[in-house]
Amino acid sequence: MLIRRNRRTGELAYYRCYSPRPVLLSTLVKVAGSRWAVEKTFQSSKTLAGLDEHQVRRWDSWHRWVTLALLAHAFLAVTAALERRGQTPADDGTSTDGLIPLTCNEIQRLFTALIAQPTRDLAHRLRWSTWRRRHQARARHSHYRRQAGLQP
Repeated sequence: MLIRRNRRTGELAYYRCYSPRPVLLSTLVKVAGSRWAVEKTFQSSKTLAGLDEHQVRRWDSWHRWVTLALLAHAFLAVTAALERRGQTPADDGTSTDGLIPLTCNEIQRLFTALIAQPTRDLAHRLRWSTWRRRHQARARHSHYRRQAGLQP
């Protein structure tokens, strides 16, 4: 049995683990951590790509919908990874220009703005995105500074 505690809320998460052979604790923790990453990615696919917005009637249509939704999420994830790779991060996770790297959510917003209204308001949306990313970088920096001050 593994137990994980959320530092902010104190909420406990329990993981029941089984292996036919004895396994190191570090291996169990790694497996539990990878499970959390898979769940987070699946939730992100549901939110960003509409994975859960299909009304199932037949296997064919469900299969096409899931494939399309996962392809859309893969596009967002790869684009965000390429954006992060092109930047040199500072100590607090921001880039040297004071912006956080583009996230899947931000790429989805910008892509939707480009498709829905390609000419109208695009410059405004780009400025808004830059402002939001700069604001998030400042908030992250302040949060890390505060967290470092709270550590014993």
